[in-house]
Amino acid sequence: MTIDEIMQLAPVIPVLVVDDVAHARPLAQALVAGGLRVLEVTLRTPAALDVIAEMAQVPGAVVGAGTVLNPGDLAAAQAAGARFIVAPGLTTPLGAAAHAASLPFLPGIANAGDVMRALDMGFSRLKFFPAVPMGGLPVLRALAAVFGSVRFCPTGGITAATAPEWLAEPAVACVGGSWLAGRSETDWAAIEARARAAAAINSVRAA
Repeated sequence: MTIDEIMQLAPVIPVLVVDDVAHARPLAQALVAGGLRVLEVTLRTPAALDVIAEMAQVPGAVVGAGTVLNPGDLAAAQAAGARFIVAPGLTTPLGAAAHAASLPFLPGIANAGDVMRALDMGFSRLKFFPAVPMGGLPVLRALAAVFGSVRFCPTGGITAATAPEWLAEPAVACVGGSWLAGRSETDWAAIEARARAAAAINSVRAA
């Protein structure tokens, strides 16, 4: 899959911090059942790579790695079964590694200079991060006005209540959200319900 195809699968990408490998499959199953197939597992816990490997076995799940900081992280995530990678920023070594691995890549940007460097490296699908602390929708709109070919996945500070406003922007392909599943949460029914509500934003956008 291309990064465009991945970003179009659902309006919200759950950003997941998972400490217990035993939670991986039921968590992925709940999110997929709710309509969110694209799952970002952040490399912030010792269990993260094993969690990716487990979630990758869930039918329908498209599992990627987040908080990828360097080529070593990328290689480890790919070996674990990650189908895409997300980074909080962009460095030349990481961008080169993503190209070499032919992995769909969503690098992070925070300002116009970041976007220009990303475009120079061949990346036009970008994570606006941290979206709310960096100025929120006014900044996103200003960037989109200048860089018309770029599509964004804003992440950081977005909530269930504010996601629809972000997704109403033409330059926003999807958003990243940590509200779908709390760290260590095991209420799979509640997680599925939140996923279902998030997935339904698509129908609101199409209306």
